[in-house]
Amino acid sequence: MHSELVASRSAEQRDSRESRNGTPHPDAVSLAIIEQLQEDGRRPYAAIGKAVGLSEAAVRQRVQKLLDQGVMQIVAVTDPLTVGFRRQAMVGVNVEGDLDPVADALTTMAEVEYVVMTAGSFDILAEIVCEDDDHLLDVINKRIRALPGVRSTESFVYLKLKKQTYMWGTR
Repeated sequence: MHSELVASRSAEQRDSRESRNGTPHPDAVSLAIIEQLQEDGRRPYAAIGKAVGLSEAAVRQRVQKLLDQGVMQIVAVTDPLTVGFRRQAMVGVNVEGDLDPVADALTTMAEVEYVVMTAGSFDILAEIVCEDDDHLLDVINKRIRALPGVRSTESFVYLKLKKQTYMWGTR
């Protein structure tokens, strides 16, 4: 029993070591599973298992662990134009004081798809997907600029999306 517990803990440590900042760091097999899913998020676990040398059950467990740890997500990525969202923009936000409350407030807005704190001209960048220009104006003017701590915003309206991919692999 003790040897099984030790073996189990060691396998868990191997398949998801933590990096210096405390975030999970998947091992080579987990990274190979991620690459398989980046190629095709609907690929069967049995096929992934064959490609990476694990059983279907082992792949299922690893995938669930990667999902639970927030290492990856499995989602359907749409073309916003084809589902009724005609306006996209990147909004640069400058903040007075602590960035966290503003970034946290942005993450709660349904129209905001991406929030990142940055170094440079803007404190925060937020990608926004809206139905039209009036919707975008409402989000920026009445909601983002109204947040306590927001000093200024600058909008970069997308004219044409040339590339959107999530295939950077696991390098």
